[in-house]
Amino acid sequence: MTRTNKLITAAVATAVAAVAVPMAALASDGPASLRTHSKVIHVVEHALTDTVQQFHPPADSVGDVLGFHNPVYNSANTAQIATDNGYCVHTVVSGKTEWECNITIMLAAGNITVEGEFFDDGTDSTFAITGGTRKYADVAGTMLLHATGDPVGTEFDFTFTITNDDR
Repeated sequence: MTRTNKLITAAVATAVAAVAVPMAALASDGPASLRTHSKVIHVVEHALTDTVQQFHPPADSVGDVLGFHNPVYNSANTAQIATDNGYCVHTVVSGKTEWECNITIMLAAGNITVEGEFFDDGTDSTFAITGGTRKYADVAGTMLLHATGDPVGTEFDFTFTITNDDR
Protein backbone atom coordinates (compact mmCIF):
# COMPACT_ATOMS: atom_id res chain seq x y z
CA MET A 1 0.00 0.00 0.00
CA THR A 2 1.38 3.41 -0.92
CA ARG A 3 1.89 6.20 1.54
CA THR A 4 -1.04 8.15 0.01
CA ASN A 5 -3.39 5.16 0.32
CA LYS A 6 -2.34 4.67 3.96
CA LEU A 7 -3.10 8.34 4.73
CA ILE A 8 -6.50 8.12 3.02
CA THR A 9 -7.34 4.90 4.89
CA ALA A 10 -6.32 6.48 8.21
CA ALA A 11 -8.38 9.60 7.49
CA VAL A 12 -11.48 7.54 6.60
CA ALA A 13 -11.09 5.40 9.74
CA THR A 14 -10.78 8.52 11.90
CA ALA A 15 -13.87 10.08 10.31
CA VAL A 16 -15.92 6.91 10.84
CA ALA A 17 -14.83 6.72 14.50
CA ALA A 18 -15.65 10.40 15.01
CA VAL A 19 -19.24 9.75 13.89
CA ALA A 20 -19.78 6.22 15.24
CA VAL A 21 -18.62 6.72 18.84
CA PRO A 22 -20.99 9.61 19.70
CA MET A 23 -23.88 7.83 17.95
CA ALA A 24 -23.23 4.67 19.99
CA ALA A 25 -23.20 6.72 23.19
CA LEU A 26 -26.56 8.27 22.34
CA ALA A 27 -28.06 4.86 21.52
CA SER A 28 -26.98 3.42 24.89
CA ASP A 29 -27.92 4.64 28.34
CA GLY A 30 -24.82 6.83 28.26
CA PRO A 31 -24.10 9.43 30.91
CA ALA A 32 -26.93 10.94 32.95
CA SER A 33 -26.70 14.21 31.02
CA LEU A 34 -27.83 12.37 27.88
CA ARG A 35 -30.77 10.50 29.50
CA THR A 36 -34.30 11.74 30.03
CA HIS A 37 -36.28 10.24 32.89
CA SER A 38 -39.76 11.18 33.90
CA LYS A 39 -41.50 10.91 37.22
CA VAL A 40 -45.21 11.39 37.91
CA ILE A 41 -46.47 12.91 41.14
CA HIS A 42 -50.25 13.00 41.68
CA VAL A 43 -51.82 15.04 44.50
CA VAL A 44 -55.29 16.41 45.21
CA GLU A 45 -55.88 20.05 46.18
CA HIS A 46 -58.90 20.88 48.37
CA ALA A 47 -60.04 24.34 47.27
CA LEU A 48 -61.12 25.66 50.69
CA THR A 49 -59.68 29.18 50.81
CA ASP A 50 -60.19 30.45 47.24
CA THR A 51 -61.07 34.15 47.47
CA VAL A 52 -61.77 36.46 44.52
CA GLN A 53 -61.14 40.19 44.78
CA GLN A 54 -63.24 41.89 42.09
CA PHE A 55 -62.40 45.30 40.66
CA HIS A 56 -65.98 46.06 39.60
CA PRO A 57 -68.35 43.93 41.71
CA PRO A 58 -70.56 42.15 41.01
CA ALA A 59 -69.33 41.81 37.41
CA ASP A 60 -66.25 39.80 36.46
CA SER A 61 -63.49 42.06 35.13
CA VAL A 62 -60.10 41.61 33.53
CA GLY A 63 -57.64 41.97 36.40
CA ASP A 64 -59.79 40.36 39.12
CA VAL A 65 -57.51 38.37 41.45
CA LEU A 66 -58.09 34.91 42.92
CA GLY A 67 -55.87 34.13 45.91
CA PHE A 68 -55.58 30.85 47.82
CA HIS A 69 -53.60 28.76 50.31
CA ASN A 70 -55.11 25.27 50.31
CA PRO A 71 -54.41 21.83 51.79
CA VAL A 72 -53.02 19.25 49.37
CA TYR A 73 -53.70 15.52 49.83
CA ASN A 74 -52.03 12.32 48.62
CA SER A 75 -53.20 10.67 45.39
CA ALA A 76 -55.72 8.51 47.30
CA ASN A 77 -57.15 11.75 48.75
CA THR A 78 -56.94 10.31 52.29
CA ALA A 79 -54.17 12.30 54.04
CA GLN A 80 -52.89 15.85 53.81
CA ILE A 81 -49.26 15.83 52.65
CA ALA A 82 -48.68 19.43 51.58
CA THR A 83 -50.16 22.87 51.04
CA ASP A 84 -50.23 25.18 48.08
CA ASN A 85 -50.12 28.91 47.75
CA GLY A 86 -51.01 30.92 44.69
CA TYR A 87 -52.90 33.51 42.77
CA CYS A 88 -54.65 33.84 39.43
CA VAL A 89 -55.50 36.96 37.43
CA HIS A 90 -58.67 37.02 35.34
CA THR A 91 -57.60 37.56 31.73
CA VAL A 92 -60.72 36.59 29.74
CA VAL A 93 -64.15 37.41 31.19
CA SER A 94 -66.51 36.61 28.32
CA GLY A 95 -67.10 33.39 26.44
CA LYS A 96 -64.68 30.73 27.72
CA THR A 97 -63.41 32.64 30.76
CA GLU A 98 -59.76 32.21 31.77
CA TRP A 99 -57.37 32.99 34.60
CA GLU A 100 -53.57 33.10 34.39
CA CYS A 101 -52.17 31.40 37.51
CA ASN A 102 -48.96 30.99 39.49
CA ILE A 103 -48.99 28.22 42.11
CA THR A 104 -46.38 26.86 44.52
CA ILE A 105 -46.98 23.38 45.92
CA MET A 106 -45.07 22.93 49.18
CA LEU A 107 -44.20 19.23 49.49
CA ALA A 108 -42.05 17.67 52.24
CA ALA A 109 -39.07 17.23 49.86
CA GLY A 110 -39.30 20.77 48.44
CA ASN A 111 -41.49 23.14 46.49
CA ILE A 112 -42.65 22.93 42.87
CA THR A 113 -43.80 26.12 41.15
CA VAL A 114 -46.09 26.11 38.10
CA GLU A 115 -47.62 28.69 35.78
CA GLY A 116 -50.52 28.37 33.36
CA GLU A 117 -54.13 29.04 32.45
CA PHE A 118 -57.19 27.93 34.41
CA PHE A 119 -60.67 27.77 32.85
CA ASP A 120 -63.83 28.57 34.84
CA ASP A 121 -65.76 25.84 33.01
CA GLY A 122 -63.60 23.06 34.47
CA THR A 123 -61.72 22.22 31.27
CA ASP A 124 -58.43 20.44 31.98
CA SER A 125 -55.37 22.61 31.57
CA THR A 126 -51.64 22.01 31.46
CA PHE A 127 -49.29 24.23 33.44
CA ALA A 128 -45.53 24.57 32.91
CA ILE A 129 -43.27 23.68 35.82
CA THR A 130 -41.24 26.86 36.19
CA GLY A 131 -39.05 26.01 39.16
CA GLY A 132 -38.56 24.29 42.44
CA THR A 133 -36.52 24.04 45.61
CA ARG A 134 -34.42 21.38 47.37
CA LYS A 135 -35.15 17.98 45.74
CA TYR A 136 -37.03 19.75 42.93
CA ALA A 137 -34.49 22.55 42.35
CA ASP A 138 -33.67 21.58 38.76
CA VAL A 139 -36.90 19.96 37.57
CA ALA A 140 -38.81 20.75 34.41
CA GLY A 141 -42.04 19.40 33.00
CA THR A 142 -45.78 19.97 33.23
CA MET A 143 -48.69 19.79 35.63
CA LEU A 144 -52.13 18.67 34.47
CA LEU A 145 -54.93 20.38 36.42
CA HIS A 146 -58.20 18.44 36.47
CA ALA A 147 -61.33 19.64 38.32
CA THR A 148 -62.93 17.04 40.62
CA GLY A 149 -64.87 17.00 43.89
CA ASP A 150 -68.53 17.19 44.78
CA PRO A 151 -69.49 19.65 43.45
CA VAL A 152 -66.89 19.64 40.68
CA GLY A 153 -64.35 22.40 41.29
CA THR A 154 -64.07 21.91 45.06
CA GLU A 155 -61.07 19.64 44.53
CA PHE A 156 -58.40 19.55 41.83
CA ASP A 157 -56.11 16.73 40.71
CA PHE A 158 -52.58 18.03 40.16
CA THR A 159 -50.59 15.53 38.09
CA PHE A 160 -46.96 16.56 37.72
CA THR A 161 -44.90 14.97 34.97
CA ILE A 162 -41.31 15.81 35.78
CA THR A 163 -39.28 15.20 32.63
CA ASN A 164 -35.70 15.53 33.83
CA ASP A 165 -35.70 13.75 37.18
CA ASP A 166 -32.73 11.41 37.67
CA ARG A 167 -33.44 10.92 41.37
